Amino acid sequence: MYRLFLPLLFSLLLPALPATAGEPRQDLDALRQTATGFLRERAAGLPGNVDIEVDSFDPRLNLPACPAPQAFLSRGSRAWGKTTVGVRCAGPARWSVYVAARVKIVADYVVVATPLAAGQLIGAADVATVQGDLTALPAGVVTDPAQAVGRTAARALALGTPLREDTMRTQQAIRTGQTVQLVTVGPGFRIAGEGRAIGNANAGQIAQARTAGGQVVSGIARLGGVLEVRF
Repeated sequence: MYRLFLPLLFSLLLPALPATAGEPRQDLDALRQTATGFLRERAAGLPGNVDIEVDSFDPRLNLPACPAPQAFLSRGSRAWGKTTVGVRCAGPARWSVYVAARVKIVADYVVVATPLAAGQLIGAADVATVQGDLTALPAGVVTDPAQAVGRTAARALALGTPLREDTMRTQQAIRTGQTVQLVTVGPGFRIAGEGRAIGNANAGQIAQARTAGGQVVSGIARLGGVLEVRF
């Protein structure tokens, strides 16, 4: 009886095997290209030169072919520095795989050109621009010297220190009730007057002042009690 049962069982299982073995398999190089293109889209608009490296998928992966694989970032990952990219298939077979990647952003950033003391006003000669991988630097690094000039050092900063937003403070330029100089600038003209500040403002912020005639004007607060009104 056992001799009759075993061949019968084998004959029932055998027809299912060729269909699985003959199913089209996923091209792993295509998945790598999908992950690379996804990171390039995410990096579009970033400053400097973008360099993206995506590892190869494990060649032992044997995945059913997917007509439209979709790349995504795993939770907690971002398209910056060392990261992990996932690629999934929504159907007909459902699967997800992950691969390590690196995104480098080589661009200019601002460093301290002369040692700065805490509270020192930062001038144009106190900063310099160098080039490097922004992904290897702390968050908030300043990339434009104009973002630093006119602000003060929040603490002592050594020569060559990358300037970050949290290492600088913005000076208060205008105080409520202060008499400010109104400088109106337009094509081919510049008019100076006086007004009284309405509210506090740091350098570079939008502020308001009331003129002697009662008119309220808006402009950009500048150090030295100046409100720059542009037309």
